[in-house]
Amino acid sequence: MRAPDPINLHDYERLAAEQLPAGPLGYYAGGAGDERTLRGNEAAWASRPLRPRVLVDVGEVSAATSVLGIPVSMPVLVAPTALHRMAHPAGEQATARAAAAAGTLLTLSTLATSTPAEVAAAAPGAPRWFQLYVTRDRSISRALVDQAVEHGFDGIVVTVDAPVPGRRERDHRTGFRVPADLDMPAVTAALGHSGGVSVEDFFSVVDPAVTWADLEQFASDCEVPVIVKGIQTAEDAALACEHGAAAVVVSNHGGRQLDGVAPTAEVLPEVVDAVADRLEVYVDGGIRRGTDVLTALALGARAVLIGRPVLWGLVVAGEDGVRHVLETMRDEVESALALLGARSPEEVVRAHVR
Repeated sequence: MRAPDPINLHDYERLAAEQLPAGPLGYYAGGAGDERTLRGNEAAWASRPLRPRVLVDVGEVSAATSVLGIPVSMPVLVAPTALHRMAHPAGEQATARAAAAAGTLLTLSTLATSTPAEVAAAAPGAPRWFQLYVTRDRSISRALVDQAVEHGFDGIVVTVDAPVPGRRERDHRTGFRVPADLDMPAVTAALGHSGGVSVEDFFSVVDPAVTWADLEQFASDCEVPVIVKGIQTAEDAALACEHGAAAVVVSNHGGRQLDGVAPTAEVLPEVVDAVADRLEVYVDGGIRRGTDVLTALALGARAVLIGRPVLWGLVVAGEDGVRHVLETMRDEVESALALLGARSPEEVVRAHVR
């Protein structure tokens, strides 16, 4: 009998795990250390029960919203993740087309297997951000940003929680290295090649000495808004406001950096309170359901980002799989909005969650 088609993100995760070799699966799915934070991210969303209101007119419900003034079909964006061509030959170009078809925003990773130009050509006119690791050789970072801006990227997402790589033991057990036939253009620019490199090889070119002063100068010079990804405390959220950030992403790198830090669902409220409406707040980490998205909105996030589920969709069915993952999330968000007693993401408030 034919297996049923996937109907939720957990189904895609199971199917992708069945298809991927151990090395790539461990790289995509794994976390740091004992993976306490990896597990905690997903579990924490369920620890905040929703508080639905009834007898509210929800005859018309829409998940549509905006991020930094950019209209999107839902408060679910595509997070930056590496090596999409390891998941499917069409790589980030397929992901870009799927995100555009679903009406949402793609964030292209520095560790992508496609260039900003290729992604822009794959989905012209679609909203997109570029994620940046600041390199020791700043000319490489500048060239990446220039390429992104030249090809219509609407923002630069600076990752700040990874001055060095986390201890990702699944990669050590499998001996994971980037497949020899794959090229990550940004890594090739830094190292001369990217096929066969390890995570540690790449991080040897990342600058661990970047400071808030550097961020402020970068934001001042940048032609597009700068989003700071990797905020985990109220103190750093306040500093981001003071040093030129247009938005922040509450993130612990999907549990891949410092194991034992708090799940993002637990950190989000203090960051939102510290920001005090001075800039937009987004969150990632373990979001797998439309109800998780509503919990994030109720705790003060403007939108969420999902990473691994997009990769699972890409592994299972390429562009169609990514599009179905995103459309499934949009359908779940709209259904959950109606059941919560809200007609739009903007109507979800702190009183909607315990």
